[in-house]
Amino acid sequence: MIVCSQDTAVVILSYNGKKWHELFLPKIVEEAKTGYDVIVVDNASTDDTYQYLQENFPTIKTLQITINRGFSNGYYEAFNQIKAKYYILLSADFEVTEGWYPPLYKAMEQHENLAACQPKIRYWREREYFEYAGAGGGFIDKLGYLFCRGRIFNDLEKDNGQYEDNIEVFWASGGCLMLRADLYHKAGGLDPDLYAHMEEVDLCWRIKNMGYSIGYIGGSTVYHVGGSIISYGSPQKLYYNFRNNLILLIKN
Repeated sequence: MIVCSQDTAVVILSYNGKKWHELFLPKIVEEAKTGYDVIVVDNASTDDTYQYLQENFPTIKTLQITINRGFSNGYYEAFNQIKAKYYILLSADFEVTEGWYPPLYKAMEQHENLAACQPKIRYWREREYFEYAGAGGGFIDKLGYLFCRGRIFNDLEKDNGQYEDNIEVFWASGGCLMLRADLYHKAGGLDPDLYAHMEEVDLCWRIKNMGYSIGYIGGSTVYHVGGSIISYGSPQKLYYNFRNNLILLIKN
């Protein structure tokens, strides 16, 4: 069991993620002085990622999972071994910015009914634009179609300051998601059977059904590469998107 010294555990699930850690982990570790612990969970990598982390980032904590059963199961196993007031799920292919963490922490501390929140998510490759998965906060229509501010189907909006607000949303992106640890566990955690895609929507929906709210915090910004594990447009991605969308509608 890892007991965090700070209120928040920023937990990065990594599968063969060495190239992303070389790019993004130094800034994440530098920003840790604003109030969080960094934990990297190696999800049965087949390269030398784990050794690289131990040799180059002595201040972070590491966990190893022996069998890779996907994104949701990786976090499910990891959070059963981490004790903190708050968790932040942070995918390995995210770049954080200076001061990204305090606005999220402030919102969670000020609003007891806020169970989870996300920052503004912009596209790493075209940095003035919002990113596909999460953008300016997630919603769902009456037919069960998931969408978010900053993206209409495959078209991304340019960030002109239109989503600088703090608002309640239906779901927050699992790529960078801050959660109250006690409510995460009370809700049953991420569903391991979903493997990847929409597992955060399922979790947010269950938490909302418990009477809590989900938020978007426009004063915090991160950048997402996207498609680094399951590539955009691949049959595998399409399969999990359609299958998991049906599952979460039936479940909730």
